[in-house]
Formats: sequence, C-alpha cells, structure tokens
Amino acid sequence: MKHLEKLFAELAVQKLQNQTRRHFLMDCVSKVGGLALAPLLFGCEPEQLMKSSSGLNLSERDLNPLAPLPPPFVGKAKSIIYLHMAGAPSQLELFDFKPELAKYHNQDCPESLLEGRKFAFIRGVPKMLGPQAKFAQHGKSGAWVSDYLPHFAKVADEVAFLKAVHTDQFNHGPAQLFMQTGSPRLGRPSLGSWVTYGLGTENQNLPGFVVLTSGGKTPDAGKSVWGSGFLPSVYQGVQCRSKGDPVLYLEDPTGMSRDLKKNVISAINQVNQEDFETFGDPEILARINQYEMAYRMQIEVPEVMNINDEPAHIHELYGTKPGEESFANNCLLARKLVEKGVRVVQLYDWGWDTHGTDHDGSIDMGLRNKCREIDRPMSALLLDLKQRGLLEETLVVWGGEFGRTPMQENREGKVQGFMGRDHHVDAFTMWMAGGGVKKGASYGITDDFGFSGVDERVSVHDLHATILQLMGFNHEKFTYDFQGRPFRLTDVHGELIHAVLA
Repeated sequence: MKHLEKLFAELAVQKLQNQTRRHFLMDCVSKVGGLALAPLLFGCEPEQLMKSSSGLNLSERDLNPLAPLPPPFVGKAKSIIYLHMAGAPSQLELFDFKPELAKYHNQDCPESLLEGRKFAFIRGVPKMLGPQAKFAQHGKSGAWVSDYLPHFAKVADEVAFLKAVHTDQFNHGPAQLFMQTGSPRLGRPSLGSWVTYGLGTENQNLPGFVVLTSGGKTPDAGKSVWGSGFLPSVYQGVQCRSKGDPVLYLEDPTGMSRDLKKNVISAINQVNQEDFETFGDPEILARINQYEMAYRMQIEVPEVMNINDEPAHIHELYGTKPGEESFANNCLLARKLVEKGVRVVQLYDWGWDTHGTDHDGSIDMGLRNKCREIDRPMSALLLDLKQRGLLEETLVVWGGEFGRTPMQENREGKVQGFMGRDHHVDAFTMWMAGGGVKKGASYGITDDFGFSGVDERVSVHDLHATILQLMGFNHEKFTYDFQGRPFRLTDVHGELIHAVLA
C-alpha cells in the first residue's frame, strides 16, 4: 500500500505543479511559439499540428516502438551479435602475420614510422617488437591465425577478415564511442539502437537490444556505447547480467501479486497517456512501452537467461560454467537470445589493453591468457549458430576499438618491465561471419611491419555502412531528423565493402 500511496502523492504533486504560475507562463510561451510556427509547417491547416501533438494520428509504431518492421530491401541478416574486445587486442599476435617484423625485433624503430606521428604513450625512439605468437595457415582459405587461438583456427573458413581497418581516435573512450556510434563524442545513437529503431524486434516479450559484459568492468566509454543518443530511449541497449538475477528487481516484492502489478502499471500508463495527450512528448510513449516491456520480461527473461538446462555437450562446446560472469556464458546467452528473436546482442569483454605495464597487460603472457577466455566460446558460437541454421541470418562481428603498434611501448621513454604495445590507429584487424558475409574472404593489406594499410583500407564508417547493408538498409538513406537536419550512423562518409559480401 505504501507504493500506491507514493504514486498517488506524486500524481497530486504533478497536478499542482501544472497549476502554478511558472508552469502557466512556460506553457503560454511554448503555445505562442507553436502558433507562430504552425503556418510555416502546415500552411493553412494548423489543425494538423494539434492532431499530431494530441496523439490522434498515432501510428502502430508510435504506440509500440519495438513493433517489427520490414527493412527497405531484403537483408541477408535478421540479427546481429557484436563481440567487442574492450581495450584493443593486438592484431600482430592474432591475425596479421608479419615475418619481416620478427627480423627487426629489438632494433630501433625506423624514423619513417615516427615522423609526424602521435602516440598515446610512446616517446622518443622505441624498439621494434616482433610477433610473440607462432602463425600457421588454416582451412581452405589459408587464413593466417596464431597459436593464441587454436579453436578459432578450425572455423577460420567461416569468417571474412578485414586486415586494414583504421580509425582516427587513439584513446579508449572516444575510440569505443566512434566504433559503436559513428562519432567520438557523446550524444549519438549506438549501432544497436539504429538497427532496433529501423527493424524493431520479433519477440515483444524481450528487449530488442541486449548488452552483456564480462572481464569485470564496463568499457571505458561507459554505457553510452549502447545508448540511444537522440533516438527515443526505448531503443537503447538493456544490460543483462550472466551472474545472479539477469535484470535487477526482476521479481515482484513480497506481497505484490501479478494481478496487482498489472493494475498498478495500467494506472501508471493511464497517467502517462494523459500526459502525452497534453504535452506530445514522444519520450512519454517510450516510458509507457518500457513499463509494459518490464512486465512481460518478468515471464520470459528468467527462462532465456538460464543456461543451467543446456545439455552437457553444449557446455563442453562453449566451456561454460553456470553461475559465473564470463565471456563463455555470454556467448551461449547470445545464441539463446537471437534464437528467441532478439534483434541485437552486444558482448563487451574488458581487459585487452596490453601496454606491458604488468603481467596481465603483457603481449605474450597476459594476451595469451585473455585469448584462452574467448577462443573456445567465440568459435563455439559460430559452430552452434551454424548447426541450428541460424548463422545464415545472424551477422557476427568481432573486433576492438583500434590496434597495437609494431613497436614496443616505452612509456615516457622508459623500457617497460613486460613486453607491450601502444595504441595504434593506422591498421588493425576485425572479422565478420554469417548473415550474408563471404566465407573465407580476406580484405586489406598492411605493410611489412603491420604499421599502415597499403591497399583495401577500411574505415569505421565503411564497416557501419556494410553492417547496415547486410541488415537491409542503404546507409545513406537511413536517417533520423534531429536539430533541424537528418542524421545517419555513417554521418557523411562510408563505402560498402563489396569484397566481403556474399
């Protein structure tokens, strides 16, 4: 009863606020501005403005922002699983084999690589650092994969490698924002939000965009990397947990029956509906939808987020341990979520910043240990999706926010206690699989040191354009009007990477 009394008290306060002189004056100002603007927008029919703001012309999508929509053209992929390695893994120890770099190990870095360049921590003239992993070619495609990823080497023919990706941000926060939102600054919608806004979701009992984290921390850029920016907040990612309750407050409090909960939400939504009819704020509709979504999630989330009932061979395949927060558990959950109709699943794994400042951050020991955590589960994810017939319609993307230098980091000009590499923006490797991606493809060539792309370079905007294409969108036409102009994920850039399209 205390909860109900609190709700009625808040309603009473809101009604009193609406009757104050301050609110009256603010309302008058906005209405006078609306009267002046109406002829400009609607000519001689200002009543259209009143109808649109009063909710009389609401579409089904307005009432249910997550209702499924067909894409403008038939896309090869229906859902996305994006595996982001927060901190930026070293491409030179994983996928970009550079035997020439090994010959220059521990020699002074050539001046040509340093002139006019700016690094996060390297100062002066660092030493070159040869590959710390052993490489071999695998599969029919002959893809180079290191011994850090023995399980992934067996599925290399399923993926398409992008070997010369580049960015212009060398600090983690801005680079992660750029990779996930198309801008290094706060305020833009994430890739997952754009896709969910454009397509909705096929399962109305689950969020359209789910986020899972591992590694003990969230990305440096925080939750903005899965935020909705200027899109309605209903399209932002919903973070779930693989340990404990998947969503906080998922269970009703003691004494709160299901029917009582339904009545409370209906009452709240009725108040919100009246507010929307008064103010016309689309965020109020998002709030209504989120209350209803939370109510429905209480039934379906516990089941889909439970991996305890998966058969033993699946746990063996992924290397999962129920009850833990781990990348392996999250990969299995990602498969379950897309199987249930979730549109976008984003996995963030923290701990890939290998500067060589300690054991865990070393390029030989620390990076090898991190690879052990992801090697089996990400390979299992591809195999599991394939055996269930889901890989053809699920786009899987893997990568970090930038790459690592071919030089050994000498923080502030001093040799580190462990081997490590600095942040690098000129060239790094990502891969894509499933959902219309050409199997066994490799696009992009870097120089002998893996320092810069020399052919078939790929920008972050190119990556986004290609992902949207696979989901059924022309990135140049997929826009949202904000602050007087149409915005898009790729801003004014982006070219399709045709070589990796099946």
